[in-house]
Amino acid sequence: MSRFLSKRHDSLDAYVPGEQPSDMQYIKLNTNESPYPPPKNVIDVVTGEEIRKLRLYPNPDGTALIKKIALTYTVDAENVIIGNGSDELLAFAYLAFCDNEHGVVFPDITYGFYPVYAKLFDIPFEQFPLKEDFRIDIADYLNVGKNIIIANPNAPTGIALTLPEIEKILQSNTNNIVLVDEAYVDFGADSAIPLTQKYENLLVVHTYSKSRSMAGARMAFAIGPAPLIEDMNKMKYSFNPYNVNRLTQIMAEAALNDEAYYKEKHREIIAIREYTETRLRKLGFDMTNSKANFIFAKHPNISGFGLYTALKEKGILVRQWNKPRISDYLRITVGTKEQMDALIDAIGETVSRQ
Repeated sequence: MSRFLSKRHDSLDAYVPGEQPSDMQYIKLNTNESPYPPPKNVIDVVTGEEIRKLRLYPNPDGTALIKKIALTYTVDAENVIIGNGSDELLAFAYLAFCDNEHGVVFPDITYGFYPVYAKLFDIPFEQFPLKEDFRIDIADYLNVGKNIIIANPNAPTGIALTLPEIEKILQSNTNNIVLVDEAYVDFGADSAIPLTQKYENLLVVHTYSKSRSMAGARMAFAIGPAPLIEDMNKMKYSFNPYNVNRLTQIMAEAALNDEAYYKEKHREIIAIREYTETRLRKLGFDMTNSKANFIFAKHPNISGFGLYTALKEKGILVRQWNKPRISDYLRITVGTKEQMDALIDAIGETVSRQ
């Protein structure tokens, strides 16, 4: 780093994204992208006429898209804000609701951006340990007196809380914000969006990166009570008013016109996840009860790093962390059945050599 970097960032550990190597052709099962493309209507809206309009700024309000999201989720337009990926919306929430008097809490094993933002914005934070089985202990979050962020299903474990459990957290923290990050909710968990009309302190964030096959478009939205969305927009218009580009807006709107396609793909991914879990268990793996588009698993006889390395040598990428409690686990994105069969074959070869 340079001598000009502000001293307040000396101890900042930046978020480390999943690998995107280009040295060879990999089966990419490391960043939880969808194995399926967006539906045809999403691709078709990007016409030459729209591309020529790139000389113009996009609509900063995202009016048409927000109306479509509101209609899809049975809320009002004033309950929706759009963002350049869910990370941006998380940043707006940190800026709007967190400070030295209103810190934030989240699990110790969860999405890695939560502590990064807390340190970047100099916000006091606390991390509550997951239970031995990697479940969130909701007792930790009752009457905690701080803002709360929970990924549901959690990452990288894939374990989901129930809506009654989320309601208990909301009811005991009426003076603080509860943000539920539902990046993976479409793969088997229940969304808390309906609760936003019941609780004034609830924000729910969704991304197009996982279940809507648009990770490269950088698109997300949050739904919550109108006053919270107004606060978030104040941050947006103080930071990046034109945050969602023109093409992403029209593609995101088109995606909401083909919910049947996406629901079919969600069912396929769930079925392939269950099929892969069954085969991994036969190879001796232990795993969590994932409700996401990934599997969180370990083998009793092979280290996580050893298996990650062996798979990479065979042209298959998975995610592994050198962190306490989870270093022997791999997070494996659910791909196509053909990709998962290739994964199982590669793992089988590695296991048989142990």
